[in-house]
Amino acid sequence: QVELVESGGGSVQAGGSLRLSCAASGFTYSSSCMGWRRQTPGKELEGVAMMYTGGGHIYYHDSVKGRFTISQDTVKKQVYLQMNNLKPEDSGVYYCAAAPGRMCEGADWRYRGQGTQVTVSS
Repeated sequence: QVELVESGGGSVQAGGSLRLSCAASGFTYSSSCMGWRRQTPGKELEGVAMMYTGGGHIYYHDSVKGRFTISQDTVKKQVYLQMNNLKPEDSGVYYCAAAPGRMCEGADWRYRGQGTQVTVSS
């Protein structure tokens, strides 16, 4: 059974930082796409950052480039999202997501965690 458990959300002021963590289990982590998606008010679910766990192939949404960094610990099977210089428009529910294969853009993000709330105040 696939499990993705997020942690690390919270409330910060604009310009602040948060680090999200995701513990993955129940699937072949080593050859999968892992990513972070967010649901912000009035918008559709969007991909924020994604990576191929086998190495390389890291992608960021244009709105977070230079501010967010996705990384992983392959031993722990955990994925992280370091978010710096947060803006109010970054507020939303952040989901850890997983997809089979190595082509992360356009991947079938069939697995998703329960989400963690991020609130950025101005």
